[in-house]
Amino acid sequence: MSAPEKWKDHVDLDAIADWMNATGLGDGRITSARSLTGGTQNILLRITLDGREFIFRRPPPSPRPESSSVLRREARVLGALAGSDVPHPALIASEPDETLTGYSFLLIEPIDGFNPAEGLPSTHHDAATQRRMGESYIDALAALAEVQPDLPDFGRPDGFLERQVGRWTAQLESYAKVQQWSGLDVGVSRVADWLERNRPTDYRPGLIHGDCHLANTMFSHGSGDIAALIDWELATMGDPRLDLGWVMATWPEEGVDTVGLGVTPWSGFPTTSELIARYGERTTRSTNSAAWFGTLACFKLGILLEGTYVRALAGKAPMPVGERLHAATLLLFDRAERLMA
Repeated sequence: MSAPEKWKDHVDLDAIADWMNATGLGDGRITSARSLTGGTQNILLRITLDGREFIFRRPPPSPRPESSSVLRREARVLGALAGSDVPHPALIASEPDETLTGYSFLLIEPIDGFNPAEGLPSTHHDAATQRRMGESYIDALAALAEVQPDLPDFGRPDGFLERQVGRWTAQLESYAKVQQWSGLDVGVSRVADWLERNRPTDYRPGLIHGDCHLANTMFSHGSGDIAALIDWELATMGDPRLDLGWVMATWPEEGVDTVGLGVTPWSGFPTTSELIARYGERTTRSTNSAAWFGTLACFKLGILLEGTYVRALAGKAPMPVGERLHAATLLLFDRAERLMA
């Protein structure tokens, strides 16, 4: 069985069709199903039932203990965003209970668009269209910063900023249990101290996407407008300006791609400074602390990527991937130092 067809061992289409019939989403059998690529290891399929197309998503075949709860979390967020100005995949239905199939799953509307990290179509090579892509992307994050979703008991918004440095410092320290890892000598303590001393005092909780970069977007085929922010698995309640910081950490500088998102060509996208200014114009949230959020994002993302390098050293991840992400970590801490200046 070819790699794209391996999902067939892990999705019972007849059981899914029975559930969809009982839920009122159609009548009959699933007549087509094909695998889609995505930013996670989740199984993602485009299926057709009763003449209507759906995107089906379930956790990976070898799930982490929290995989189903993460998917249920994403379904809650997408449901809460319905009717908002935030471009997102429209939730059709979800099944939180694992009893039926052994896993939770959700169904969303297909998105008419493309993922820029998979390469820009020729229609999006010109500078004007690329500028619009950057502007519409930051407009989506600005809309998210203003939304007031109905999500009771979601995340831990109290003390969100105060927890960040300690949380990620502890994550980094946990890597020491792998003897092959010699540590991360890139001024981690200096960055952590700066973050603690300069923590913003104007915190106002809101919904955070949690993983904002261009690989987690889809854009319209016919324009530079964003079609959706995708992959909401890390969404939580905290300070939405951390999403802006994530953009600052991952946005190519003068076309240099720090974290390997693979968006090419890169000729007309706005600069980071222009994105920050536009975000400030379109939200009620101050951007005076943008450098702090950008530094925190570099700190957090660098530590996360270093984790894959440590796993590679322990023989649990491919070494070429680990080395590439370790190099990205070094660049992220360099960017943090420049943001702190």
